[in-house]
Amino acid sequence: MFKVKKPDNINKTFRMPLELVKKLEILAQEKQVSLNNLVIQCCEYALENIDTEEDKSADDPQNP
Repeated sequence: MFKVKKPDNINKTFRMPLELVKKLEILAQEKQVSLNNLVIQCCEYALENIDTEEDKSADDPQNP
């Protein structure tokens, strides 16, 4: 049986620098995607590509 799925979303408010928002708005318009969609993609990319090795070495007193 066909069932319509609704994605799980939540509304949150974030404060962002005005210049960053302007850049994101321009890019979203150029790429013909919503600002919301662009921000989601940016966040997902950042989380998938975060340098966890740098974080580990900063916490290790044996590694200057």
